[in-house]
Amino acid sequence: MVTFIFFILICRLFYLQVSNSKNLQLIAIDQWVRTLPLTAKRGQILDCNANILASTKTSYDLYVRSKEVDKPVELATKLSSLLNLKYDDVYKKVKNVSASENLIKLQISEDVALKAINLGYKGIYVAENISRIYPYGKLLSQTIGFLTSDSFGQSGVESFYNKILSGTNGKYLTQSDVRGISLDDSLKYYIKPTDGLNLKLTIDINIQNIVENVFEDIAKDHNPKSISAIILNPANSSIIAMAKYPTFDLNNIPRDNVEELMKLTKNTMVTDVYEPGSTFKIFTLAAALSEGLTNLNEKFYCPGFRIIDGQKIKCWKTTGHGSQTLEECVSNSCNCCFMDLALRLGKEKFYHYLKIFGIGNMSGVDIAGESAGLIIDLNLVKNVDLARIGFGHSVAVTQLQLVNSFCSLINGGTLYQPTLTESYLDCNKNTVFQNVNLISNKNLKNKQVSKDLCFLLERALSKNGDMTFIEGYKVAGKTGTAQKYGLDGKIESGKYVSSFFGFLNSNNDPQYALLLCVDEPSSGAYYGSVVAKPYAKQILEAIINYKNLPKDDDTVKSKAFEVPDFVGMSLSKSIAVLEEMGVYYEVDGEGGVVKHQFPSPTTIIDSSTSIIIST
Repeated sequence: MVTFIFFILICRLFYLQVSNSKNLQLIAIDQWVRTLPLTAKRGQILDCNANILASTKTSYDLYVRSKEVDKPVELATKLSSLLNLKYDDVYKKVKNVSASENLIKLQISEDVALKAINLGYKGIYVAENISRIYPYGKLLSQTIGFLTSDSFGQSGVESFYNKILSGTNGKYLTQSDVRGISLDDSLKYYIKPTDGLNLKLTIDINIQNIVENVFEDIAKDHNPKSISAIILNPANSSIIAMAKYPTFDLNNIPRDNVEELMKLTKNTMVTDVYEPGSTFKIFTLAAALSEGLTNLNEKFYCPGFRIIDGQKIKCWKTTGHGSQTLEECVSNSCNCCFMDLALRLGKEKFYHYLKIFGIGNMSGVDIAGESAGLIIDLNLVKNVDLARIGFGHSVAVTQLQLVNSFCSLINGGTLYQPTLTESYLDCNKNTVFQNVNLISNKNLKNKQVSKDLCFLLERALSKNGDMTFIEGYKVAGKTGTAQKYGLDGKIESGKYVSSFFGFLNSNNDPQYALLLCVDEPSSGAYYGSVVAKPYAKQILEAIINYKNLPKDDDTVKSKAFEVPDFVGMSLSKSIAVLEEMGVYYEVDGEGGVVKHQFPSPTTIIDSSTSIIIST
């Protein structure tokens, strides 16, 4: 029995001293050691030209070890005054002996930290921390995102790449007695933090600045609910610019109003969906061309409507476009033509193309909260639905999804996964990871379809070659005007999203694919050709000047016109005058006499400006 008892004791000792020794040692160390965190330096965020978009500066966190405090009332009074905090809140923390350390305030300056230490009271400790600086303030704010007060990424790039940017924190440990009071001349341990990696984005902050400056003009002229724009590189879908209005200053975040903060910081270009309208016609055209169901010379007849499944669906020009070639259909944005093409494709084939174009699927972009879009279930689609989808109704997409899918149609048929990240860099700016633009799929049967699309969009923007959008440069594009729906599923009267998709097409090499959306313009004008197209032109012109891009030799020169007075004139006579002028125009209404016009009479415009006449 004695031998057996000793055997049991030896086994127990073996378990405690050998098998479980490490765990017990950790528990013991935790009892006699007090820890202060050492925050790793957060990595910088850079644009594609290595301009710093986000950097860090050293700040300090102030702690109190309550068990060491001998004058709690005096200490609470001094600290509350120095740190501009409520006395009661500070006093509770100073007296809270249940915790080893109590955080009094985060991210104080070095000067304030020294003043706190020099107060001379026992129990005050200071740990290094970092605070974020954003040199460009309001630029790119929704995309970059921001940190919580304890330096954790809360939105945007700061959140998505938090682990990459934050690194690994270190520790400063001191030995203490059973009461938690630090022992004089005891061992001290320092575990060095590992700094985060720097993140180099595909964003060009100079182009971002161009876009956001143009936003100010749009806001002044049309007072919209919001404005957004995305610029992609069609060759690989890297994001060059991503802007939204209204915005906010990343150095002065409105944390006291959570609802306002969430509204301002939400990247709606990725999270929210909308009905795209006429810009979506590009997909219908691409699918029909890829299947060989139409060609550039085919003629269509538009009486101003189509009757499908017993329902009358109007063209935007209710008087009709008459007989027109495919090229003219694209230029006129004729709804009837695209209804015909959608019905020729049939729902199975059309949905197949929408899927490989990326419609209804998340793109996989490195931004949190992406939506997949909304599309009617294939089994529920009727011909009338298919016809509406053909010209951009009865389908909803995110703006990023839309422009990324457009890029696949103009780059030869390759759908890429859009990305914000170019590479990770170490503290010496050496590349430790290079991002590769992933291919989602090939979606066109041959590259000629892509060339035909670029040609048709270029001709549409130049009014079949009669004018030039930007003098000396080939530009292709398409406007869109979409109605908005309320929560009850009904169309909201007077609420529209005006949009423009376009790109530079010099030497048949698509560059700088731009989608500009103006949500609920309140100036009275709402057509994409008036509200979005002129400002897209400003953006593309500024990019041309910034990049010093060479001119094309075979472009038509721009012409200047003085706008006539159409008010009171018959619609037929007004159209005859506009046709003779050779400018782009749109008719709003179904009456026979012009009641309003935009721009106003005697305004000097160039040949790329649209004229709206309302009956």
